[in-house]
Amino acid sequence: MQMTRLFIILLLTVVLLLTACGGSDAPDAPAAPVGDVAAGKALFQQSCASCHGPNAEGMPGLGKDMTTSSFIQGLNDQELLTFIKTGRPTSDPLNTTGVDMPPKGGNPALTDSQLLDIIAFIHSVQKK
Repeated sequence: MQMTRLFIILLLTVVLLLTACGGSDAPDAPAAPVGDVAAGKALFQQSCASCHGPNAEGMPGLGKDMTTSSFIQGLNDQELLTFIKTGRPTSDPLNTTGVDMPPKGGNPALTDSQLLDIIAFIHSVQKK
């Protein structure tokens, strides 16, 4: 009887330790996209396409190609959101087009949620 009780206590201790430690060496799953790609595409067409093209492939002398941009690939969603909200003036040494990228693509009415939709669309057209 005492041996059974000791075995149950030991078993519960092992289960609790495994639960507390996660019990798995599997890598964390990638973060799910935050925004809505379809809504983002429509918003992109309204606010970004005049410089970056309808498919985000860039427009000569205006906006950069977003489909192969290592700059975009190097930013997480929050960093990209901050960048889009700030824009990139011609005075920025990283501005290689000589054209201002206005904050929020020139549409100050865009909300953070809508910008995250645009970011989801941009990620969807990325060629890795």
